Amino acid sequence: MAKKKEDVCSFCGRSRSEVNYLISGLDALICENCIGQAFRIINEDKETGDQSAAEKAIQLLKPAEISAYLDQYVIGQAEAKKVLSVAVYNHFKRVLAKKSNEVELEKSNILIVGETGTGKTLLAKTLARMLQVPFCIADATVLTEAGYVGEDVESVLTRLLQSANYDVAAAERGIIYIDEMDKISRKSDNPSITRDVSGEGVQQALLKILEGTVSNVPPQGGRKHPDQKMIQINTENILFICGGAFDGIEKMIARRLQTQAIGFKTSELPTKGEDNNMLQFVSAADLRSYGLIPEIIGRLPVICHLDPLDKATLKRILVEPKNALIKQYIHLMSLENIELSFEDEVIDAIVDTAFELKLGARGLRSICEALMMDYMYNAPSSSDLKVITITAEDAKKKMELVRLKNFQAA
Repeated sequence: MAKKKEDVCSFCGRSRSEVNYLISGLDALICENCIGQAFRIINEDKETGDQSAAEKAIQLLKPAEISAYLDQYVIGQAEAKKVLSVAVYNHFKRVLAKKSNEVELEKSNILIVGETGTGKTLLAKTLARMLQVPFCIADATVLTEAGYVGEDVESVLTRLLQSANYDVAAAERGIIYIDEMDKISRKSDNPSITRDVSGEGVQQALLKILEGTVSNVPPQGGRKHPDQKMIQINTENILFICGGAFDGIEKMIARRLQTQAIGFKTSELPTKGEDNNMLQFVSAADLRSYGLIPEIIGRLPVICHLDPLDKATLKRILVEPKNALIKQYIHLMSLENIELSFEDEVIDAIVDTAFELKLGARGLRSICEALMMDYMYNAPSSSDLKVITITAEDAKKKMELVRLKNFQAA
């Protein structure tokens, strides 16, 4: 009687007696050794393919190139541009770098402090326009502690996931800008006795996300439910940029830098400069006095400031950037086939008034809207109107109508 032929692996030729498992298919057999080797080959090819795809999607922009792009839309703020450019460049390098057993590259989250209207959100929006990584802008004012009315902190990650078209791998190397960070400060420098659900509670919930953790994110946003399907996102390589006006922190800085002392000699400490910018001396101690908890300050190691806008900077903002207000109104009127122009005295008057109102660059738009309202109302109905020139006299009349104070025609 003929001996029955023993089954062998179709790939390596090992017999059933030489292996633990021999899995049969339609016309072939495979052992556990060949399965393991095939699994390793697939993983190596996948990692190589993902790395090459990321390298193709991301162009490694140098810090000077990032800063030059920001210059097209944001006037001044050289120090903040330098900090953001270096942070984004290092973020790109961290995304593209291959893992090393010797050195582990970690992120440096950023906190931007600046008065209202100085360009914090504009810097974030301009970065979002130029980056090839997922980017989203979130608002800290809507966040509350888990279990209360409002949004959980995981909604920030949901927005990033949506901007990445639900590509988890892409979202895990993205950038998040959290605006209005000062609005979640706690009420006093001491830990809260009662629940501060929209202040200290939000800061505590943000701690692990800023540092790096695997977070369960609801794909469509909203509240997390026990039966809801979650998406896991690792925030270890997500760069966080936080911004806030921190209104009143100048007084805390001035109090800390007080140079008056009893005696004949006092130590020379930095004092308020001629530019009246105390924010350049902001430190972690001031932020703690304002209401940020020490744990969250430690997770935002890079602190930079935005300079207040002087008259020269306001005038450049009005006429130079690609999205300058004067250019916008000229383009709006050109869509009606009307040629619009402003006298130099009008531009100077707008700048002087905006500087007196202390509303930053946003004050420019409110004044320009008051100037242009009647012209924008009448222009679509006037077929014979071809040229409009805004004079100083016209500007004075419009400003009187809205009762803007301290107007002086140049």
